[in-house]
Amino acid sequence: MKSKRKIVGITSKGQATIPAEMRRRYKLKKRVLIADTDKGLLILPAPEPEDEMGSLKGLFDMKAEELLREARKKDKKREKALEEL
Repeated sequence: MKSKRKIVGITSKGQATIPAEMRRRYKLKKRVLIADTDKGLLILPAPEPEDEMGSLKGLFDMKAEELLREARKKDKKREKALEEL
Protein backbone atom coordinates (compact mmCIF):
# COMPACT_ATOMS: atom_id res chain seq x y z
CA MET A 1 0.00 0.00 0.00
CA LYS A 2 1.32 3.41 -0.92
CA SER A 3 1.51 5.85 1.99
CA LYS A 4 -0.28 9.17 1.76
CA ARG A 5 1.54 12.27 2.86
CA LYS A 6 0.19 15.68 3.75
CA ILE A 7 1.92 18.86 4.82
CA VAL A 8 0.16 20.53 7.73
CA GLY A 9 0.90 23.73 9.60
CA ILE A 10 1.96 23.89 13.23
CA THR A 11 0.64 26.66 15.49
CA SER A 12 2.79 28.69 17.86
CA LYS A 13 1.57 26.34 20.62
CA GLY A 14 2.88 23.29 18.72
CA GLN A 15 -0.52 22.06 17.57
CA ALA A 16 -0.95 20.41 14.18
CA THR A 17 -4.23 19.38 12.54
CA ILE A 18 -4.49 15.82 11.28
CA PRO A 19 -6.48 15.86 8.02
CA ALA A 20 -10.07 14.62 8.38
CA GLU A 21 -9.73 11.72 5.94
CA MET A 22 -6.76 10.39 7.95
CA ARG A 23 -8.62 10.82 11.26
CA ARG A 24 -11.56 8.85 9.84
CA ARG A 25 -9.38 6.14 8.29
CA TYR A 26 -7.53 5.45 11.54
CA LYS A 27 -10.52 6.15 13.79
CA LEU A 28 -8.70 8.88 15.69
CA LYS A 29 -10.86 10.51 18.35
CA LYS A 30 -9.89 12.82 21.21
CA ARG A 31 -6.44 11.41 21.93
CA VAL A 32 -3.58 9.83 20.01
CA LEU A 33 -0.36 8.14 21.02
CA ILE A 34 2.71 9.82 19.55
CA ALA A 35 6.04 8.00 19.46
CA ASP A 36 9.50 9.35 18.63
CA THR A 37 11.10 6.80 16.27
CA ASP A 38 14.35 6.69 14.30
CA LYS A 39 12.40 7.64 11.17
CA GLY A 40 10.37 10.45 12.78
CA LEU A 41 7.15 10.83 14.68
CA LEU A 42 4.61 8.01 14.62
CA ILE A 43 0.98 8.80 15.45
CA LEU A 44 -1.23 5.92 16.60
CA PRO A 45 -4.81 5.71 17.90
CA ALA A 46 -4.76 5.85 21.72
CA PRO A 47 -6.57 2.95 23.36
CA GLU A 48 -9.83 3.89 25.04
CA PRO A 49 -10.46 2.63 28.59
CA GLU A 50 -13.52 0.75 27.35
CA ASP A 51 -11.27 -1.28 25.01
CA GLU A 52 -10.14 -3.09 28.18
CA MET A 53 -6.64 -3.79 27.01
CA GLY A 54 -3.96 -5.17 29.28
CA SER A 55 -2.94 -8.13 31.38
CA LEU A 56 -6.03 -8.06 33.63
CA LYS A 57 -8.52 -8.47 30.80
CA GLY A 58 -10.53 -11.63 31.28
CA LEU A 59 -9.89 -11.92 35.03
CA PHE A 60 -13.20 -10.32 35.98
CA ASP A 61 -16.78 -11.05 35.02
CA MET A 62 -17.60 -7.37 34.62
CA LYS A 63 -16.20 -4.62 32.44
CA ALA A 64 -13.95 -1.99 34.02
CA GLU A 65 -16.79 0.57 33.99
CA GLU A 66 -19.07 -1.81 35.88
CA LEU A 67 -16.37 -2.65 38.44
CA LEU A 68 -15.77 1.04 39.03
CA ARG A 69 -19.49 1.74 39.39
CA GLU A 70 -19.83 -1.04 41.99
CA ALA A 71 -16.77 0.20 43.91
CA ARG A 72 -18.21 3.72 44.00
CA LYS A 73 -21.52 2.41 45.37
CA LYS A 74 -19.67 0.62 48.17
CA ASP A 75 -17.67 3.76 48.95
CA LYS A 76 -20.85 5.83 49.20
CA LYS A 77 -22.36 3.29 51.61
CA ARG A 78 -19.21 3.39 53.78
CA GLU A 79 -19.20 7.20 53.78
CA LYS A 80 -22.84 7.31 54.79
CA ALA A 81 -22.22 4.81 57.62
CA LEU A 82 -19.30 6.94 58.88
CA GLU A 83 -21.42 10.10 58.79
CA GLU A 84 -24.05 8.41 60.95
CA LEU A 85 -21.53 7.63 63.71
